[in-house]
Amino acid sequence: MQRREFLGMLAAAAAAGLPVHNLRAAARPESGEFYHVPAKGNVHFLHMTDTHAQLRPVYFREPAVNIGLGGARNRPPHLVGQHFLNEFGVEPGSINAHAMTCLDFAEAATRYGRVGGFSHLATLVRQMRSERPDAMLLDGGDLWQGSATALWTRGRDMVDASLELGVDAMTGHWEFTLGDERVLELVENDLDGKIDFLAQNVRDSGFGDPIFKAYTMREMNGVPVAVLGQAFPYTPIANPSYLMPNWNFGIRESDLQDNINAAREEGAQVVVLLSHNGMDVDLKLASQVTGLDAILGGHTHDAVPRPQVVENDGGETIVANGGSNGKFLGVLDFDVADGRIRDWQYRLLPVFADMLPADPDMDALITRIREPYADKLAEELAVTEDVLYRRGNFNGTFDQLIVDALMEMKDADVALSPGFRWGTSLLPGDAITMERLMDQTAITYPTTTRNDMTGERLKLVLEDVADNLFNTDPYSQQGGDMVRVGGLTYAIAPTAEMGKRIRDMRIDGEPVQADRNYRVAGWASVNDIPEGEPIWDVVGDWLRDKKTITEREPNQPRIIGLEGNKGIV
Repeated sequence: MQRREFLGMLAAAAAAGLPVHNLRAAARPESGEFYHVPAKGNVHFLHMTDTHAQLRPVYFREPAVNIGLGGARNRPPHLVGQHFLNEFGVEPGSINAHAMTCLDFAEAATRYGRVGGFSHLATLVRQMRSERPDAMLLDGGDLWQGSATALWTRGRDMVDASLELGVDAMTGHWEFTLGDERVLELVENDLDGKIDFLAQNVRDSGFGDPIFKAYTMREMNGVPVAVLGQAFPYTPIANPSYLMPNWNFGIRESDLQDNINAAREEGAQVVVLLSHNGMDVDLKLASQVTGLDAILGGHTHDAVPRPQVVENDGGETIVANGGSNGKFLGVLDFDVADGRIRDWQYRLLPVFADMLPADPDMDALITRIREPYADKLAEELAVTEDVLYRRGNFNGTFDQLIVDALMEMKDADVALSPGFRWGTSLLPGDAITMERLMDQTAITYPTTTRNDMTGERLKLVLEDVADNLFNTDPYSQQGGDMVRVGGLTYAIAPTAEMGKRIRDMRIDGEPVQADRNYRVAGWASVNDIPEGEPIWDVVGDWLRDKKTITEREPNQPRIIGLEGNKGIV
C-alpha cells in the first residue's frame, strides 16, 4: 500500500467515525503474529528500561549518530540506519525497521502510530506472563523521571504505575535526582515488600555500608534464580552530587563479583544483572566478571534486537539492552535442567500502541494520575512544521529549538544545553504542548543561567564532554551525549587524544578568541546555584511568542576522521 493510499484510507475512516488504530493494524498483515512469542524453557525475564516516566504513547525517533570507537567501532550498539538493518537482517521499510532506526521516521510514524504507553505495555506484559509462569518483570532505571507529572508528583505517579504493572525489581539513575530522602521514602514505604530496589554499587560515604539490597533471590518453576542491581555508576558526576551528598557510587567490579559468588553459594542456578551502566560498560564488565548468565542493561537507550554474547574466564554472558521510553519489552527465556542452562532465546518487542489494546485498569489509573494536571499539560504553546527530536550524539532539532530560545531570551552569544538522551519526538503539524516541552526539560535542577565565559573556557567545556563521550575505555565514559551548542560552530575529531578533539571554533563566522569573554546561556548546572527562571518558563514564553516553529537545521559539528564509521547515517 502506498503512503498516499494509506493516508487517504485513514482520512476516510476518521470521517466515517471508525477507529483509526484498527485500520492501522489491518493494513499490516504481520500484526496478527507480531506479538506471538512461544515460551522456551522454565526461567523467564521481562525487561524494560529508561521509560523516563512516559505513561501515554509517544513518538520517539532513534538516533542518526551513535559513534563507536576503539573496540566498539562498527559493532552493536554503534550501528545506525541501513548499517543497523544490515547487521540484524531487518527488512527496510518494515515495522521493525521503523521501531529500531531513524529511517523515513515521519512517514513511518504516520503509518504505524505511537509507541509505548503503560496501558499498552501492561497488555503485552500480561500476554507474555500468561505463557511464562512466574516470569520476573525487571525495570532498568530512569523510571521516575522525564515527564511533567513525574516531576510534579516527585515520582509518585511512576511508583503507582509500576506497582500496577507488576514490576518485581528495579535499579536507578535519574531516580536519585529526586534527592536521597525522597528516594528512601519511596523505597522504604511504597516499594517495600512489592518491588525490590537493587543497587549493589551504592554505598554510604562514611562507613561504606550498602544503601540498597545488592540482589534478590527467587524460585522460578523450581529453579532458584538471582537478580543483582547496578545503578548508574557516575550519578554524582553526571547529575548534582548535592542531591545525594552522603552516597558514593561506582562500577565496583570486585564487589559485584563478590555478590555474584554469594548468590551462587545461596544456590542460584541462573544469575542476571539488572544494569544501568550503558551497553559499552556492560560489554566490558561481562568480560571481566564471571558467573553472570545475562546482563539486562539500560542508560544508553540502545535498542539491540540480538544480544551480544561475551566470553570470560567463567564461560559466557549474554548482554542485552532494551531501548527507552516504554517503546520496547525484552523477553529472555532460559531452559534450565540439572542446574545448568541448556538453551536460551531473546526477543526485543516494540510496543506499538495501535497493535495492543489498552489495559483498562492501567488506563484508568493513568487517567486519575493525570486529571489534576490535564489543562496545564494540554496548553498549546506553538505548532511545529518540522520533526522535533533529541536523540543522537550531537544536536537534534528539539535541542536546537532550546538553544535558539536561550540565546534570544537571554541575549547571549552562545547557548549550551545538556546532552540528555531522553525526550520524546513530534511530527510536522503537531502542537508543541506544555507536556511535550516538559518531556525535554522536566528535571529537579532546571535553573537557567547567563555567564561570561572566555573562549578558552568554552573549549575546555567541549573537550571535557567529548572525552566522556568518546573515550575508548568504556569505564571512563561518565555522561550522556555531546553538549548541544547554539551560536558556536566547531569541528570535532573523536579519535584524537584528550584536549585535542575540538577545533575551528567560530561565532558569527569569526574564530573564537581564547582570552575574550562571551555571553553564554545555559541550564541544568550540576553545581548548587541560586533559584532562577526554570528552562520550561524561558522556552515556553519563547514558543508562545513564535506560535509556529519552522524547519530547523541542527547545529552539527564538522566530524573529522571517521570515514567508514557505521555509527553515522
